[in-house]
Amino acid sequence: MPLVDIPGSKSLTARALFLAAAADGVTTLRRPLRSDDTEGFAEGLVRLGYRVGRTPDAWQVDGRPQGPAVREADVYCRDGATTARFLPTLVAAGHGTYRFDASPQMRRRPLLPLTRALRDLGVDLRHEEAEGHHPLTVEAAGVEGGDVTLDAGQSSQYLTALLLLGPLTRTGLRVTVTDLVSAPYVEITLAMMRAFGVEVGREGDTYVVPPGGYRATTYAIEPDASTASYFFAAAAVTPGAEVTVPGLGEGALQGDLGFVDVLRRMGAQVTVGADRTTVRGTGELRGLTVNMRDVSDTMPTLAAIAPYASGPVRIEDVANTRVKECDRLEACASNLRRLGVDVATGPDWIEIRPGAAPEGAEITTYGDHRIVMSFAVTGLRTPGISFDDPGCVRKTFPGFHEAFAELRKDIVG
Repeated sequence: MPLVDIPGSKSLTARALFLAAAADGVTTLRRPLRSDDTEGFAEGLVRLGYRVGRTPDAWQVDGRPQGPAVREADVYCRDGATTARFLPTLVAAGHGTYRFDASPQMRRRPLLPLTRALRDLGVDLRHEEAEGHHPLTVEAAGVEGGDVTLDAGQSSQYLTALLLLGPLTRTGLRVTVTDLVSAPYVEITLAMMRAFGVEVGREGDTYVVPPGGYRATTYAIEPDASTASYFFAAAAVTPGAEVTVPGLGEGALQGDLGFVDVLRRMGAQVTVGADRTTVRGTGELRGLTVNMRDVSDTMPTLAAIAPYASGPVRIEDVANTRVKECDRLEACASNLRRLGVDVATGPDWIEIRPGAAPEGAEITTYGDHRIVMSFAVTGLRTPGISFDDPGCVRKTFPGFHEAFAELRKDIVG
């Protein structure tokens, strides 16, 4: 039975880096994810004057509750959405002039709801080119706090950024949310803030964040549940195969572990233990209709195995997947069609209708790591699948292809 060692969670590593930088004291992060996104985040902190010590298994961050150590900095956020959204929010609590830019891919991704909320809180933030997009400059002078309204219907990261900022404001924050996607990611944020000494209150749709700052701690990063989805799907689509991921079990913070419930509904055998999860392929993969609003990062994983189901697979309420690294909904649809699969799409849904066996083809990745990792699972059942940019997995899992090749040997032979 293959035990798959999944790298640390990208979501947890990014939040932990923000919290560690903001906390009073030295924080040790155990088993952080080392990937292009998280290295970019750590590098951004270094540019801002934070001390980040990195060894293979742990990172140490000297927190600065008062904000960046330098009064001026240029930060390049690479492709990282958490870097591009969290760091401008972090520096707002400091004092100085901070300019942020990002890759062409990240420049296309939206930022405006967060920008508006920060401006409503008195932050001097200017977009240099397109409104609501990078590049931008923050003239930071601390944040008083108060009440703010936020639309988080495009990304829960907007809400996470404001919640993380709350304890660094002088009077605390009350954030009222009018719409929210990927809600489990906000629960991750609240749990991690608790680990750093801050308890966030709730009054209906309003989050109440007290002032007072964070306490440094030692924090262990759990394996990435979104990344685990490809290995779980590999088991589900391969009769008799079994995959166990240690470190992700009943107490896991990440909502994306809920993807195994979808696999269970389709016919896979799923066992969630205290500290591990196992998926076994039964040879049955039923069609279904599923709402994936809360686990939308795993939508491409499901789309990639849908051609092997016994009936149509319809994925609903995933409009926000259109504003990720690429328009993931259309990317999945066009690649599946390239394999000869019948697909229909709407504004927020995709339906895959299994028919004849898919045929091999080159997958257009659009530079999106999740498209590559998802269609690698398709390749377990359909020979001849290749990628125009296989290397873009470095964003979250530089060793993916090697790890997946090992798994293929174990479960396919």
